[in-house]
Amino acid sequence: MHDVAIIGYGPVGATLANMLGAAGLDVVVLEREAAAYHLPRAVHFDDEVMRVFQGIGLAGAIAPLTITSPGMKFLDRDGALLLDWSRPTGIGPQGWNASYRFHQPALEDALRAGVARYPNVSVRACTTVTAVSPDGALETAQGPVRARWVVGCDGANSITRGAIGEGFDDLGFDERWLVTDLILKRPRPDLGDHSIQHCDPARPATYVRGVGDRRRWEITLHPGEAPTDPWPLLSRWITPEDATLERAAIYTFRSAVARKWREGRLLIAGDAAHLTPPFMGQGMCAGIRDVANLGWKLVEVLRGADPALLDTYQAERAPHARAYIETAVRLGGLINTRAMALALGEAPEGPVRMESIAPALGGFVAPLGRPAPQPRLACGTLLDDRIGPRHAVLLRAEFADTTALDHRSAVLVCDPALEPFLAANQALAALMRPDRQVVAFARTAHELATLI
Repeated sequence: MHDVAIIGYGPVGATLANMLGAAGLDVVVLEREAAAYHLPRAVHFDDEVMRVFQGIGLAGAIAPLTITSPGMKFLDRDGALLLDWSRPTGIGPQGWNASYRFHQPALEDALRAGVARYPNVSVRACTTVTAVSPDGALETAQGPVRARWVVGCDGANSITRGAIGEGFDDLGFDERWLVTDLILKRPRPDLGDHSIQHCDPARPATYVRGVGDRRRWEITLHPGEAPTDPWPLLSRWITPEDATLERAAIYTFRSAVARKWREGRLLIAGDAAHLTPPFMGQGMCAGIRDVANLGWKLVEVLRGADPALLDTYQAERAPHARAYIETAVRLGGLINTRAMALALGEAPEGPVRMESIAPALGGFVAPLGRPAPQPRLACGTLLDDRIGPRHAVLLRAEFADTTALDHRSAVLVCDPALEPFLAANQALAALMRPDRQVVAFARTAHELATLI
């Protein structure tokens, strides 16, 4: 009997396997393919996701595989600038750059190498799951598997979601796009490093600068179109003399959120739980956020916490994922039919907030709704490296001698680098969960005692 079975070994499943492996759990990963997919798919993640990779000890391996993205520009059909939505390129409050580009096969190699550190995690490739039961029993073509908890990171056609039932809520975006990945043969600095949204009502398109010589164009298709040769559609920007076509695939971009994320001992994450158009670059990011939320809760439950803690997973993650998807759908609508509205500034204003669920940790509602900042402490260490995968109390100097949390598995951190964050919230202390969400502030010694 395994503690956790993970179905699917893409970036989401591999990240969860690293988290649970580090916690010492007995984990089995079931993957139907023999190896990671060798062609590009996801190309972007943000600072919160890099912070998750830091938490599993892999930021040092992953950062060299990336480039920092300067953001996005929106152009009209004639190439005139409608909106410059550039992102900061320096280190931000999360301790990392705001936006990264990457090559998914390289990322998956790094994540899988991380999993290999843990003898308590077994990976079964070429294993097809044929049936899943809410009691944690699985059937595969190679034989039965039993686990106390099962997490389906098994994509849009998830067998786990099918076993949970109730399907998707459709959020109204359903379009066919041609996705092309190319490798430059010669320099094309004129293409630029920004992502470009070509807001041409006749043929909306997206350009993405990848790592190295990799470039991507995503181009909307008209009803009935199924081009076998993508070069005519690409000729506006690039030709076979400039680049080699690595991949061309037709995707149906959808927007949907699963109605139910847990049934008994079954849970879902990533594309099994939600689908988004790519205009915010948040597809894989949302899946990594899922397991960052779910991973520590599974550890707590397997160590004796009330399994009701897992009910907070969907309650916290589904509205947050939906908010990002709805923003992506709105951007898609602007790109397709209302490009001039961008000139009025209709663009996202930063990270979407995630509402934490009060009953999960003592009845306190998170006042921030997104991760606490991660400063570099006076000793030179980043905050998360000081804390590890645990709860933390961030303290101002007035509370530096507080020891009452020592027996409750929370790390106490008092450092001058935390002062601006606490002062901005008029707080003397803050409680942070293992997924770096702030649960509560304490503004007085009495409030801290109550929080404890």
